[in-house]
Amino acid sequence: MSDFTIKNFMDDIEDAAAKRGDSGIQARFARGQIESQHLGVSHFTFGPNYRSPFGHRHREQEEVYVIVSGSGRIRLGDELRDLRPWDLIRVAPRVARGFEAGPDGLELIAIGNDRPEGGDGEMLPEFWDS
Repeated sequence: MSDFTIKNFMDDIEDAAAKRGDSGIQARFARGQIESQHLGVSHFTFGPNYRSPFGHRHREQEEVYVIVSGSGRIRLGDELRDLRPWDLIRVAPRVARGFEAGPDGLELIAIGNDRPEGGDGEMLPEFWDS
């Protein structure tokens, strides 16, 4: 493995959401493609007024989100917070979270630290209903 890796999110990283047939979001996960031993980096683009169909949380992994463009809201547990470009949101592992885009869509980068083998994410399908 090289001491560095350069990839382009749009050209080199596949849109995982397209595989699921979800046209309201693009989701590109780069951990494997950048050959990182300690960091995961993902890019998400939510269409206008799109709400993620589920929330998620982790057992061990802390995450930071960087809002690149657009607007929207994040639900953290039972709390809703407005988002704008260049907001940084750090989320502890056990906190349930989910995103909702505003009328101009929402673009963000997610950064996570080491994760256990096989991942530690828990999907929460009824997140927005609770």
